[in-house]
Amino acid sequence: HFTILLLLLAVLSLNQLVLFGVCCGFLLNQHYNPAFVSLQMMKHAWDNYKRYAWGLNELKPISKQGHSSNLFGNIQGATIVDALDTLYIMEMKEEFKEAKEWVEKSLDFSVNADVSVFEVNIRFVGGLLSAYYLSGEEVFRKKAVELGEKLLPAFNTPTGIPWALLNIKSGIGRNWPWASGGSSILAEFGTLHLEFVHLSHLSGNPVFAEKVMNIRKVLNRLDKPEGLYPNYLNPSSGQWGQHHVSIGGLGDSFYEYLLKAWLMSDKTDEDAKKMYYDAVQAIETHLIRKSSGGLTYIAEWKGGLLEHKMGHLTCFAGGMFALGADGAPSDKTGHHIELGAEIARTCHESYDRTRMKLGPEAFRFDGGVEAIATRQNEKYYILRPEVIETYMYMWRLTHDPKYREWGWEAVEALEKHCRVDGGYSGIRDVYINHENHDDVQQSFFLSETLKYLYLLFSEDDLLPFEHWVFNTEAHPLPVLHKDDGNKEENQK
Repeated sequence: HFTILLLLLAVLSLNQLVLFGVCCGFLLNQHYNPAFVSLQMMKHAWDNYKRYAWGLNELKPISKQGHSSNLFGNIQGATIVDALDTLYIMEMKEEFKEAKEWVEKSLDFSVNADVSVFEVNIRFVGGLLSAYYLSGEEVFRKKAVELGEKLLPAFNTPTGIPWALLNIKSGIGRNWPWASGGSSILAEFGTLHLEFVHLSHLSGNPVFAEKVMNIRKVLNRLDKPEGLYPNYLNPSSGQWGQHHVSIGGLGDSFYEYLLKAWLMSDKTDEDAKKMYYDAVQAIETHLIRKSSGGLTYIAEWKGGLLEHKMGHLTCFAGGMFALGADGAPSDKTGHHIELGAEIARTCHESYDRTRMKLGPEAFRFDGGVEAIATRQNEKYYILRPEVIETYMYMWRLTHDPKYREWGWEAVEALEKHCRVDGGYSGIRDVYINHENHDDVQQSFFLSETLKYLYLLFSEDDLLPFEHWVFNTEAHPLPVLHKDDGNKEENQK
């Protein structure tokens, strides 16, 4: 190497030497620049998806072939639509162009199969809306509204609470067979609001917003046990199913969307604001506990009894509490930030207490353990974003450097254990020394995990919180100011 360097010095002019030095410095800086590293991770994930699974929903990075989840019925291209805004934000212009061309030519919603209304909304509708707002390309607006119209028959129930599953071709809906007493799921019907308000805004058709505002009315009429919202609601009777309450799976994004509906309305949606802060008060009283080792966690509530378990999905709540701190009653702002910080610390511990430094699907605070998964079926990590999401919010709102340090720990663990030749794979057990890969590169890894990492390591003026809210799939949607409606009408 030294000989090569001497030869270079001998043949290069002074100007060329300066350029050579600048380039070397640039490469070294980029190598150690965490935002650049997350961009390179995106490139690896995207290039392999394109090579082995283009046009299919997701990638099997070890088998090097496509993977399809039944959540999307026969709709294809989940990774493409989910990744559009990440590509745009990271200025991967060539890749964005290819993705846009695929959407124009190949994205087809005329499928004769059941789709998850929730998943199709957050990934496809959300992804298309964000791509439109960021790029201004009309094809994304058109496709988002077309898909929104195809989802409307899901609301054809006696109460207007939508079905979980919808056959897009026939318009016939049904609920998950495992859901309590034929119920719809709180986190599913409660996570349509942001996207449907934007669909009305962009189409000029009020029906989308009316459908989600009706969900609010139904919820406001119901008695809430201890001020809490159970996970199950029957769309025919309008009554709660089992009294199970969770801020993780089945409940999580309902609470997130109450706060974000208020923020997205430019803080004019007072109903959403009240529902959110009342819910947080009930959560604090009945679900938030501190372990003997001093870790704050959010338990699950089953008919009044607490299960001292917290899911990886629940870790988003640290960011939510911090994001909502500013609108809390004035004496509670600092408390909400502190609550966010404590949840972030607990979730970091759930990562730090594993061999791979990646968090399990769920971790417990009972039987002498704290922040550790004790059941084999809870020890997996499927490239989930919620912990990194909370680091990103906590960094933006406090600028405490530990959140970037923790984010970098996650990058190192992902690179060491999840990166494979054909992309990134989830892990079946984060507590053992050798990787047992699950062979799925989830679309949300590109949409959420890598986007939140990139934002964590970027300046605050990239998608600033005063102008954008992120849907639960990390798709940024603009805050709607009062005069925006007229502007949009004039543009059409």
